[in-house]
Amino acid sequence: MLNIENLTRTEKLQMMEVLWDDLARDSVTLPSPEWHAQALKDAERAIAENQAHFVSWDAAKKTLRDSAP
Repeated sequence: MLNIENLTRTEKLQMMEVLWDDLARDSVTLPSPEWHAQALKDAERAIAENQAHFVSWDAAKKTLRDSAP
């Protein structure tokens, strides 16, 4: 088994990207869960009803970084 503790942050991120790409290629055996379809419908409805609130990607990243432990 690979000891990930010895990998750099960059190597870990590269490994995650490779794993995600591999998993994403096989959508037949890895279907999207029903709650995800509902979340997308809810978001589309909020947009159509002008109830959606958007923030820039930079603001979203800052919010996530500020909330990290």
